Amino acid sequence: MSLQLTLLNAALRLTTKPYLRKVSEPEKLRNDMERWARYGARSAPCTVAVPMSLAGRPALSIRSGKTIPDKVILHFHGGAFIAGSPNTHKAMLSRLARLAQVEVIAPAYRLAPEHPYPAALNDAEAAFEDLVAKGYAAENIVLSGDSAGAGLALSLLARLCKAGHRPAGIIAFSPWTDLTGASPSLVLLEDRDPMLAAERMEEVAQYYLNGHRADDPAVSPLYASYPNCPPVLLQTSERDILRDDAMFLEHKLRDAGVDVTLQLWPDAPHVWQMFDGWVPEARAALRDAADFARKCLSLSARN
Repeated sequence: MSLQLTLLNAALRLTTKPYLRKVSEPEKLRNDMERWARYGARSAPCTVAVPMSLAGRPALSIRSGKTIPDKVILHFHGGAFIAGSPNTHKAMLSRLARLAQVEVIAPAYRLAPEHPYPAALNDAEAAFEDLVAKGYAAENIVLSGDSAGAGLALSLLARLCKAGHRPAGIIAFSPWTDLTGASPSLVLLEDRDPMLAAERMEEVAQYYLNGHRADDPAVSPLYASYPNCPPVLLQTSERDILRDDAMFLEHKLRDAGVDVTLQLWPDAPHVWQMFDGWVPEARAALRDAADFARKCLSLSARN
């Protein structure tokens, strides 16, 4: 573990974890995330983020100077389904775009509790369909997401696979795949996780579920089926209370014959990829994700 990651974990334990334990208003979390991104996140050099519309919703298109045309990573931001935006994740996505040399598009899907399930999933599907309508072939689209956004991307993948619309692959950073609260790591890793507070997960899940069954595969993609599934990359941490959400999904996909890769990092916090530019482990994870995306898109190794 690098010195930078050691310091990051200590800072998160002292600041972010207590904050997440007590913050109660989704609107406050949204505003704080926007402020943190505005003042604390650094986009990659030689990249540009351009606002666009996707399926009638705001989105960001992020490109580097060496972007390869007609290929795209469609990323769904995290934030527990109640917060976050393309702007809060712009810095991380700019670094992914530069490493992969592929355009990254991040849509602003509707958030709970104002818009519970199925609003976000419907928006995600509409975003994919609009990309296809704009001329991107399904096999040239890599799905991506972090945390709740990774769960959303996986739910979309299951829906697309069943409909016969196979994307090129999917990248899931610290995915939240089981909203039932059954993952053993929620209890086992509560003390080791430097960031997430396990006692808040059920409350946050209910904002999104709004009375819907938590074991419905459409909201908990751990229980979904993925016929004709493309390659899958899962990145999670041994310290993350959502670790088992990724590990159990990896077991299920592997048993079904899916080309799935699970990268289990020993000491990183939840969605540590956000801290590229600060900790080397974030750059290493994003580089692996970029290489995976290029392989899915049948591109040669990065220059």
